Amino acid sequence: MGTPVVLPSAPAMGPLFAKAALTARGRGGPLPDTHLTRVAVAVDPAQVADYAEVCRFRFGDTLPPTFPHVLTFPLQVALMADRSFPLALPGLVHVRNRVDVVRPVSVTEKLDLEVWADRFTPHRSGATVDLVASVRSRGDEVWRGRSTYLARGAAAPVASAPDVPDLAIGDVAQAAVWRVPDDAGRRYAKVSGDVNPIHLSGLTAKAFGFERAIAHGMWVKARALAALSGRLPSAFSVDVTFRKPLFLPSTVTLSTGRRDDGWDLAVRSAKAGADHVLATVRPL
Repeated sequence: MGTPVVLPSAPAMGPLFAKAALTARGRGGPLPDTHLTRVAVAVDPAQVADYAEVCRFRFGDTLPPTFPHVLTFPLQVALMADRSFPLALPGLVHVRNRVDVVRPVSVTEKLDLEVWADRFTPHRSGATVDLVASVRSRGDEVWRGRSTYLARGAAAPVASAPDVPDLAIGDVAQAAVWRVPDDAGRRYAKVSGDVNPIHLSGLTAKAFGFERAIAHGMWVKARALAALSGRLPSAFSVDVTFRKPLFLPSTVTLSTGRRDDGWDLAVRSAKAGADHVLATVRPL
């Protein structure tokens, strides 16, 4: 295990994003061995209810399967915004995310959170790094996540592992059409705390090279999973690759297909058919 650093509360992401935008420079070098942690975190039921509404989950006694990402994401941002991190936070693109729901997690459980950096690898467009999250209850891991971020034009260490294989899905059939409004990014930011400027408005997105605001990838993932509510195993993994940005507003389609006791999913542009999100859901 790396160097543990216990935080008394969740870092405020707004100031972290602002500081990173002004001062961050990719310095290169190895990943830090820091493990950011929080202990005995109580979940706010009102936040869970608001999150469930925005992502279209049914609100109940257990957390939506993607909600622990909301708890651990501030630790990810704090780690990536630190000067010891080899890549600049502004411009990092979330390209892949895997979540393992080891078991359903009650809204009333006290949770221990841990986040660290892993797998700094070359990529055809630069370099990728993984931010790994683990959530424990009474000493047992109940949820884990792995978020892969791409730094375009960056270089990974020479001795690093090769690029991670891309995600492939089987045949899927259209199951729903979503009309995604222009305030979808602001609504998700309010319930998740993810205030990355590229999601909030066209003006702030253009400052980072996007023609319009884009939807949060984790919102798209959550909404696709919510469409399968009641049809998911109690323990499962969901692996997602984020392809073309979903510009706001947009109309998209959700396509699904049963596969190996799980599901394959695709969220695509209703007009052009381009892939925004591809996903596999499998029992653990």
